[in-house]
Amino acid sequence: MRAVHYADFGPADVLRVEDAPFPILRPNDLIVRVHAAGVNRADILQRNGFYAGQHFGDSHLLGLELAGEVTAVGSDVTGFKTGDRVMAIVGGGAYADDARVDQAMAVKIPASLTWVEGGAIMESFVTAVEVLHHLANITAGQTVLIHAAAGGIGSACVQLAAALGARVIATTSTLRSPDVQGLGADVVLDRQPELWEPGVKTATDGQGVDAVIDFVGGSYLAPSLRSLRKGGTLVQVGILSDDADVVIPLNLVLHNHLRVVGTVMKSRTIAEKRDMIERFKEIALPLFANGVLRPVVYATASLQDAGKAHRMMEAGGGVGKIVLTYD
Repeated sequence: MRAVHYADFGPADVLRVEDAPFPILRPNDLIVRVHAAGVNRADILQRNGFYAGQHFGDSHLLGLELAGEVTAVGSDVTGFKTGDRVMAIVGGGAYADDARVDQAMAVKIPASLTWVEGGAIMESFVTAVEVLHHLANITAGQTVLIHAAAGGIGSACVQLAAALGARVIATTSTLRSPDVQGLGADVVLDRQPELWEPGVKTATDGQGVDAVIDFVGGSYLAPSLRSLRKGGTLVQVGILSDDADVVIPLNLVLHNHLRVVGTVMKSRTIAEKRDMIERFKEIALPLFANGVLRPVVYATASLQDAGKAHRMMEAGGGVGKIVLTYD
């Protein structure tokens, strides 16, 4: 089978499509012929050597989410059969013609969705359910501030928060503001901290938000904490700023009884990931079936052009996900 390889860490040009061994089927696994795979920031970090060769899963190959057709099922598999259309989270290996999938990490694709749409859902919306519902405990009537709201996970968080009945304040570039508003944001602010921090204060009459979902870090940390109401929660999901060495204003955290929670899916245990999938199936999957939620795709590229897809992600500028497609 074909798979995307890299001989050494480096820029997108190191990616090559080469032959790879076919995955071995285990009792609880599905073998899936991949039709589409989402591109994620973690793929770029892995390619650059950020994880120092660790792959946190079954495969050293790139790719954490996929959509495809089941071609084989293990002896202990229940609920799936050959021919099923599924979307899934994998511990690596989605950048290949065929992938091995833990049955507990797969769900059937709603009939109304295409392969490409299925390939754009799992990483973003499973994470959205995790950070909004499970970690921040967002409920109807609360207010949430979502940074980097045009990104793959950010745009999913905007949609899900709105679907949960929350008031959504989002930050993004001026160019992408109308798109983010179209996803369900009530207030969209410029992504510069010196602009969005006073904007949040105005939008909440000085009360602050119940939760902040942040993918940026760095200079966003202190103003995000200042934007929380007493007892509020900051969920840190990523560090797009590449600035992890920041000062936490502990007096503010202590005085206002704030919660700071960090999370990343890639290093979760398989048991934790299975629990995340179950929460996604309960909270979000029905909303795709009835059209309340929709995957947002701004670009596609073929498997052979995986390097091009990585360069597009690194350049930024789009709304939603980049998805690899397969012949």
